[in-house]
Amino acid sequence: MQVLDKAPQGWPCLVLNADYQPLSYWPLSTWPWQEAIKNVFLDRVDIVSNYAETVHSPSIEMQLPSVVALREYVAQNRAPAFTRYNVWLRDGFRCVYCGADRVDNLTFDHVIPRSRGGGTSWENIVAACSPCNLKKGGRTPREAGMTAVRPPARPTMHQLQAQGRRFPPKYLHQSWMDYLYWDVELDA
Repeated sequence: MQVLDKAPQGWPCLVLNADYQPLSYWPLSTWPWQEAIKNVFLDRVDIVSNYAETVHSPSIEMQLPSVVALREYVAQNRAPAFTRYNVWLRDGFRCVYCGADRVDNLTFDHVIPRSRGGGTSWENIVAACSPCNLKKGGRTPREAGMTAVRPPARPTMHQLQAQGRRFPPKYLHQSWMDYLYWDVELDA
């Protein structure tokens, strides 16, 4: 993880809610610079910080926004979408059976197999590495002699965001640092 003084290619813009908190930490809420400028002109956001880089049209010159804040608050108490990615995030990108950190080898496992009536829901799906998923097969964890680190459960949006703070992106621009909080040490 590196904090950069110079913006990375593409000039991403950090998007904050009206309370100046990021809309999400994982993935980090950013827009391409074009989307940020469009929303500035539509009066949907306030510019909080700019890059030194400018863009030009025939009639206007404008610095690229590096941080914007929405003018209207977006409630964060909605239920998170059930997606493979959010299951992996809930489980910390680790296998719940062996604890291996195998991001490139994670799968979606039905605790109670579908062949036995197990559904595809927050309460029955966990992140598992391929070897553990194959070992478990069409059995329950108990039948396979395996134990999950924690039982699957529906997370709240706040729990997913807290979990996301454990996984900072590969880069952060210096102008974003006053608005972000990470649960890990960052290299300056």
